[in-house]
Amino acid sequence: MPEAKDDLKREKVRVVPISNIEDFPDHPFQVKDDESMAQLVESIRMNGVLNPVIALKIDENHYQLISGHRRKHACILLGIDRIPLIGRELSKEEAIIEMVDSNLQREHILPSEKARAYKMKMDAMKQQGKRTDLTSSPLGTKLRTDEIIAQEAGESRNQIQRYIRLNELTPELLEFVDEGKIGMRPAVELSYLQEEEMRDLVDFIDDEEVFPSHAQTIRMKVLSKEGKLDTEAIREIMLEEKPNQKAKVKIPMERIEKYFPTGTSQQQMEDTIVKALALYRQRQKENRDAR
Repeated sequence: MPEAKDDLKREKVRVVPISNIEDFPDHPFQVKDDESMAQLVESIRMNGVLNPVIALKIDENHYQLISGHRRKHACILLGIDRIPLIGRELSKEEAIIEMVDSNLQREHILPSEKARAYKMKMDAMKQQGKRTDLTSSPLGTKLRTDEIIAQEAGESRNQIQRYIRLNELTPELLEFVDEGKIGMRPAVELSYLQEEEMRDLVDFIDDEEVFPSHAQTIRMKVLSKEGKLDTEAIREIMLEEKPNQKAKVKIPMERIEKYFPTGTSQQQMEDTIVKALALYRQRQKENRDAR
């Protein structure tokens, strides 16, 4: 986006103490000390911070970070105490929208991060009054807030709504979604359960290491609406044999996740492991044939 880069060049860049920059309140995107962070640290060690961070100007010397949380963290790890910054004077709602939009450009984003980010952006846009007063065409067609977010994010309106529903899940269930153990559609169905029912389901999953299918979550949602979803009902639904159910090899996530980029789904990990095993088997055969 050349125009955006030109805009950055025209804005005044200051080098300010990192201690004067607060993280954005309720920032929904995680900053992890993973392989990607190690690469960023090495890049900054070699070249410095090439792109200034963007921050909301609180006063002449204090800021709230909008974009650049990973760069700030990398500098702290390196012992760098000052960073190039562009300070902007924005309303709270404008700052939230810019924070979400700038961070959605990251390569790997977890479902939980999108869920919180889209919710923050929707609330900010509604606060601005954009739910009813924005138009998208010369004909004056009114757009819903979720439609505007969908267009800007390159997602469907239904998908935006699904992500926002994930905010209703308990932290444990949301973590299962991030890990790829529960899919998006089953997770949305579970978001309609009562909190106590969700916790009963988490207890069952922890005990049995079995995760619900979409069909099972639909049944749970129906029983919850009828006030009939107790621990016994959850157990009965979850212990039903799923179609084409097969025995699975279970490997603790902490043993393999270090080999994958942050945000890699469980299915992507499984596919990579299977390909690696196929390559290993081929190499074994080649070694035997060479003897």
